Amino acid sequence: MPTVMIVDDEANVCERYRQELEYYGYDVKVAHTGQEALDAVSTHHIDVVVLDVAMPGMDGIDTLAKILAVQNELPVILNTGYASYKDDFRTWAAEAYITKTSDIRELLDHLEKTLAKRGIAPPEAERR
Repeated sequence: MPTVMIVDDEANVCERYRQELEYYGYDVKVAHTGQEALDAVSTHHIDVVVLDVAMPGMDGIDTLAKILAVQNELPVILNTGYASYKDDFRTWAAEAYITKTSDIRELLDHLEKTLAKRGIAPPEAERR
C-alpha cells in the first residue's frame, strides 16, 4: 500500500484528504507544518508528499526545497489554492502543481502517475 503524506496547515483539509485517500487504498500520514513534514520524511517511509504552499512559518516552497535536500528522489506534489505560485521557478522542482478543488480526482490521477513513474503500483482504483 503506497504511503502518501499530506502537509497542510488546515486540519479540515488534512482530514478530508486522509479520509478520501484511505478510502482509495492509500496509507496516509499527516503533517501540519513544514517542520513536521521534514521530521516525518526523515523517520518514515513516504512514497509521495502532497504539499500545501501557503502555510505560516516555513511555507511549502521552502519545505519543498528542504525535503528535496534530504531525499532528492522523493516526489512532491504541490497542492494549493493559489495558481499564482506556479510561475515561481522554485516550484518547478515539484512533480506536479495542482490547484485545490473539492474534486479529488485530479489529485488521485497525479498520485497514480507519480507512483507509476517509480514502479509503485497504486491501490486498486475500482472505487472510482
